[in-house]
Amino acid sequence: MESVFIIATIIYMFSCACYFGYLFFQKSILQRSAIGLMAAGFALHTVSLVACGIRAGNFPVNNLHETLSVTGWAIAAVFLVFFFKYKLKILGIYAAPLITLVMIAAYQMPRPVAQNPQLLKSWWLAAHIVTIFLGNAAFTLACGLGILYLLQENAIKKKTRGFFFSRLPSLDLLDTTGYASIVVGFSLITIGLITGIVYAKAIWGRFWSWDPKEVWSAITWLFYAALLHERLTVGWRGRRAAIMAIIGFGVLLFTFFGVNFLLQGHHGTFTAM
Repeated sequence: MESVFIIATIIYMFSCACYFGYLFFQKSILQRSAIGLMAAGFALHTVSLVACGIRAGNFPVNNLHETLSVTGWAIAAVFLVFFFKYKLKILGIYAAPLITLVMIAAYQMPRPVAQNPQLLKSWWLAAHIVTIFLGNAAFTLACGLGILYLLQENAIKKKTRGFFFSRLPSLDLLDTTGYASIVVGFSLITIGLITGIVYAKAIWGRFWSWDPKEVWSAITWLFYAALLHERLTVGWRGRRAAIMAIIGFGVLLFTFFGVNFLLQGHHGTFTAM
């Protein structure tokens, strides 16, 4: 289903172009076209992943190409849910380019056959991967919302109705949505880590092996747990919460990419955590 993947990528690119048009010209038709194209691209992307999984006989994360494809899919899925929940029209200016770049990167990656395909044939692993990728996607959007918050805060401090002031929503809405993204992401990766531990016990005979991916996944989980704890007990909000969401995304990126390429372990490039 390579052709469907390519078509989905092209549609994401058009959605990205419409969002940039909406950012500059503020025409509702451009925003409606952008979200419609995003939904269409997501639907085709889903078909591509399902076909790929059926062909391989397991969840389609057999190589870096498929892993990045699932990453783009997860970001699109969470973005669409948050768009219809919070009506943050401008969030697409962050999500659409990111999804497009991930899809283009995925297209460039080789498609080697998985060395241990039997390891991927497990419902526990499927639950682990889906929840981890969706959780990471929610953290990715939290980072974007943090960036938008800082931009809007800067515009307000300047006391001038600059470029971003009239285009971004209120600081309260950005902060609330960013918090919701982190809550959703934290809940999902908690489920993902639990299912991953169960799967590890079934495959390797132990719940924990101090694999670099496991260690950094735990660090990521602890970081966001601390962020949520401080918000609920100390009242971390606004600028501080936005900055921490951006830093957390940096930790997440290292867990996703850095551990895979710099450290050795029994996790391959097929899992985000």
